[in-house]
Amino acid sequence: MTLPVYPDLPTLESDRLILRKMRLEDAPDLFEYASDPEVAKYTTWHLHQSLEDSHIFLNSIGEKYQTHENWDWGIIHKSNCKLIGTCGLVNWVQAHQHAEIGYALSRPYWGQGYMPEAVKAVVAFGFHETELNRIEGRCKLPNQSSARVMEKAGMKFEGILRQQMWIKGSFHDMKLYAILREDWENL
Repeated sequence: MTLPVYPDLPTLESDRLILRKMRLEDAPDLFEYASDPEVAKYTTWHLHQSLEDSHIFLNSIGEKYQTHENWDWGIIHKSNCKLIGTCGLVNWVQAHQHAEIGYALSRPYWGQGYMPEAVKAVVAFGFHETELNRIEGRCKLPNQSSARVMEKAGMKFEGILRQQMWIKGSFHDMKLYAILREDWENL
């Protein structure tokens, strides 16, 4: 299986959100949430210490868009056109037709259903536009909010991966969720 090539990562739309390629102009919005210790608490990435960190991240994403190595969308709130988070497909294993979903959201938008809405849009894209059969998601054990996002998106809890990831200086147990193409087709 080969990944579909999109010269420009397609824009996705849901009721309240637009998911599009991230741009350098998004740096102030990105920095606003990527510098928040509560947002970065359960992520694999380190807290952004300066706007320059956000510029470096966005430059890296831009380079990966050019080589079709990146499937990360910026989440734009329709009502204010603000970048409020990211959501994307990573860790593609073409031979087994699966990928992993990852996401982050600005704290003022927590608990309002925005992330399940974005995850559903990306999952639908994954199954509708690619040959994926399985989309996985992981979160640290204490991250109940992320677990609920995956459940609301139709993903099923599959188990705990003990000390599966080395993040920010220590091993972490991870909850594993997944949705299969057949699960998605029956939602």
